[in-house]
Amino acid sequence: MKTPGFLNALRAFEASARHQSFSAAAHELHVTPAAVGQLVRSLEDWLGVPLFNRGASGKARLVMTDIAERALPDIRAGFDRLSLGLNRLQEGAKGGVLTVTVSPAFAAKWLLPRIENFYNACPDTDVRLDTSLKLMDFVAQGIDIGVRYGRGTWPGLEAEKLMDEEIYPVCSPDWLKKNKSVKAPRDLAGKSLIHDLSVDTHIGFVSWNAWLQAAGAAEVDTRRGTQVNNSAAVLQAAVDGHGVALARSVMAGDDVASGRLVRLFPKIDFASELAYYIVYRSECASLPRLKAFRTWLMQEASIACQGAAKAR
Repeated sequence: MKTPGFLNALRAFEASARHQSFSAAAHELHVTPAAVGQLVRSLEDWLGVPLFNRGASGKARLVMTDIAERALPDIRAGFDRLSLGLNRLQEGAKGGVLTVTVSPAFAAKWLLPRIENFYNACPDTDVRLDTSLKLMDFVAQGIDIGVRYGRGTWPGLEAEKLMDEEIYPVCSPDWLKKNKSVKAPRDLAGKSLIHDLSVDTHIGFVSWNAWLQAAGAAEVDTRRGTQVNNSAAVLQAAVDGHGVALARSVMAGDDVASGRLVRLFPKIDFASELAYYIVYRSECASLPRLKAFRTWLMQEASIACQGAAKAR
């Protein structure tokens, strides 16, 4: 059988199957749900078989047929090979667009303040930043490279450590002036603590309870305080004088260096079990603009770490 000229329809089918929704597939493909539905129907008409059982409502509104479910892995593998082939064709080009995925907080507090340095070094490369806390599908989302926070293992991706991290409390200079009695961790009792709800203590993130226990101040009550679901906003709340935040050194480094934040109890060291890693697919490693961005990230991380060491 000849290969059909329905690449757009196949992409619509693959995305719809992955999301179990025409609407979610449309959002990913930047078209309307009606357009996705029409593409899938055109593929069904060409094949002469249904690909989905369509329900009226509920979780089972869009369910693959048995034959579609059997074919889907081969179709996904085909798109992976097409993506690899395009990357091979682009390997000779030093310029172009590089798609980078990072968390919103890492983008705001570390990457974007430095990105002009990359443009100065590689003026022919444009960066398309995809900020999300979700683990992205590099093939489906067209991601070239990313920075992830964790233990260094993500299926299907190469991971190179970028930066280790320390955990420590921070506050604004004005807050510290108003709370001169805070000399040791136990003095945080009764003070306003800022909690980061975006972190997950089950996979190694450090909570206030864990830090205080390690610092010998387990008696401090952490149940009260401001709760924020964004790491960058947590630090901004501390900058604005709303209390003491438990900071991650990579995120807070620039604020501490500039004096917007003060590191409390600097003699207490608490290394995170997690670290920042550069991640990418091995088959894309030779892409010149990816290599250039990876090298630049390593250089910037080295500079940042040296600056943090001097600040101690």
